[in-house]
Amino acid sequence: MQSSLDSFYRGSVVWVIGILTYSKITTTMQTSARLTTAARRAFSTRTPIVGGNWKLNAGNGTTKATVTELVNGLNALSAKCEIYVAPPAIYLDQVAQTAGSHLNVTSQNVYCQGKGAYTGENSVDMLQDMGITWTLIGHSERRDIFGETDDLLGEKIAYCQEKGTTVVACLGEHQDAREAGTTMDVLIPNLKAIAANVTDWSKVVLAYEPVWAIGTGLVATPDQAQGTCKDIREWVAANVSQEVADAVRIQYGGSVNADNASELGAMPDIDGFLVGGACLKADSFGVITSAFD
Repeated sequence: MQSSLDSFYRGSVVWVIGILTYSKITTTMQTSARLTTAARRAFSTRTPIVGGNWKLNAGNGTTKATVTELVNGLNALSAKCEIYVAPPAIYLDQVAQTAGSHLNVTSQNVYCQGKGAYTGENSVDMLQDMGITWTLIGHSERRDIFGETDDLLGEKIAYCQEKGTTVVACLGEHQDAREAGTTMDVLIPNLKAIAANVTDWSKVVLAYEPVWAIGTGLVATPDQAQGTCKDIREWVAANVSQEVADAVRIQYGGSVNADNASELGAMPDIDGFLVGGACLKADSFGVITSAFD
């Protein structure tokens, strides 16, 4: 009996040691993977990029004064990543006139024609005359609230390409698709509309924003965000080219803030962020941009 107990205890000890050893090895491998991310990015040609989408906000208020206050704070930022800011259309000229050279002033939307009877739209040609050569295209709020389709967004991208404006092309899934495991079924039509209208990928940034995480306080886990950005890059490799896939920058957006930016930014296929609410305060936006320092 004693011999059986001794064998049982010895076996239990070996089992526990095995589990602890496996856990330690797994943790070490995970830590190593994160530590080598910085090294991989150091050898990458992809410069990290962080954008701030102000949406319909004049900084933290509704006046030119609050816009000035935010721009002054942004002008004081110092970061190693590329930065763009997208204020409401009515303030684009003011921001363009006062923003520092390290800030790319960006429209939130443009139309696929340079001029004409298109009430309420923004012209790429007119923006360029103001010195603004960046724009968002296809944000989920444009798709969901204003009914913009992949076909229309493709036409907008094609016009921007023709004129030489840099496009931040947005794509993302709703929560039901995430829960059903069909995220890429939603994103692939978005990607096809983008790729079909791009001739110069150096003037395109892809911004993956899961709609269920925009302004909700929910945020994809680093593994979820990395997994989808990796899937997007693999789709580009298979359907455009490996060269483009290696070079194109993919941002993550969806409740990115000062607390989670560093962990998300450590993922190898996340090249930056498209930030919403947290970009309306220069100090919090500065913490996010410093995630890539």
